Amino acid sequence: MRTGHPTPPTSSLPPLPRLATHTLAEVTTAIDNLRSIYSAPALVALPRPKSFPKHLIHDTSVPDSGYASDEGDEDECDEDEDEINLDILRADPFEREFAIRWLTGFTARSDTWVYADDCSEDESDARAALVDAAASLLGTFAGEDEEEAVTRIFTFPTSSGTCDSGSEPVHVELNDAPLLSDDHTSVGLQSWGSSIRLADRMCLDPSTFRLARGQRILELGAGTGLLSIAAAKLLARSPSAAGTTVVATDYHPQVLDNLRENVSTNFHSSPESFVDVLPLDWQNPVYEGPLTSKFDVILAADVIYHPEHARWIKLCVEDLLEAHGVFWLIIPLRPTGRHEGMSNTVDAIFPHVSEARGATEMLAILGVEEMRKQDGVGRADEGGYKLYKIGWSHDSA
Repeated sequence: MRTGHPTPPTSSLPPLPRLATHTLAEVTTAIDNLRSIYSAPALVALPRPKSFPKHLIHDTSVPDSGYASDEGDEDECDEDEDEINLDILRADPFEREFAIRWLTGFTARSDTWVYADDCSEDESDARAALVDAAASLLGTFAGEDEEEAVTRIFTFPTSSGTCDSGSEPVHVELNDAPLLSDDHTSVGLQSWGSSIRLADRMCLDPSTFRLARGQRILELGAGTGLLSIAAAKLLARSPSAAGTTVVATDYHPQVLDNLRENVSTNFHSSPESFVDVLPLDWQNPVYEGPLTSKFDVILAADVIYHPEHARWIKLCVEDLLEAHGVFWLIIPLRPTGRHEGMSNTVDAIFPHVSEARGATEMLAILGVEEMRKQDGVGRADEGGYKLYKIGWSHDSA
């Protein structure tokens, strides 16, 4: 139980621009203070503050009577006033908005604090757990009000003559939904830097990525659907898009719901978007409907968050990739933290084509390109990206 009184968010939360200078204990205290104000108030008895904090809304119309009670009566009165003061603090719209803005900013820019150079692995894990706690607290605010859509509009330039469309850019409108505070697998509710970088490259040079009319294209771990929607819009400009199929897949139910909404938003005026949204669990795949046929192009962006993911994905691609198809996989390079070195799992699971020659036909890395991070794109802990071109060992062109 807390021994001190709750402090207004405006006077207790560390400034986000100086977050790196604050310790785990300091940030923990600040978030615990927020929880004491906004979570389960009936379970905590808190002493009355000595002075009323700024920004609180309270009634001063009744003056102090000037009378003082004895100590016993004063204690009883204090307990009643404690409850009233905490209720007032909780209801103050200025303090509430400040707390929400701080929690939003903290969870968005926390990576550099979580994975600070001077932090041990245990310290980083503890900081990451605190970020999860902050996201959970932020989720309690979101749960009280109708959820607001966060719309992101992307504009990708195209080269002259791209897909018979001239040089008109590709516009994609996406809803980035709030991450579920109690479910780390909901990362697909938001658009990540690797998908943005790959979509940009695809629109500039679709022939390199073998995007052409009549092709069957699959996206694994589609998330918000940026790659699928960009590819579909690009190919829809061809004089004849007949036979073209784009299938966007994911595993998480809420991610799939948001993905369907994004497809609908981008193709609301078109009777045929040729983008199908289907569930696909890499660990236990079930191939139904459009997934019963193989694909010419498979796309995946930022889908490796666990050492097993590369192995599961390889098994799916072996089942789904055409004999001369290509699998494009882009992975962010995170030099620190829990996702450090995840690109190494790709190199470990997929052999390089030079190692696969002469062996039984297998999926192999046909080429690798390192891409620089673009200002304003991607998370703070991303130092760049690796783009893998993967195909069958006989197809090294």
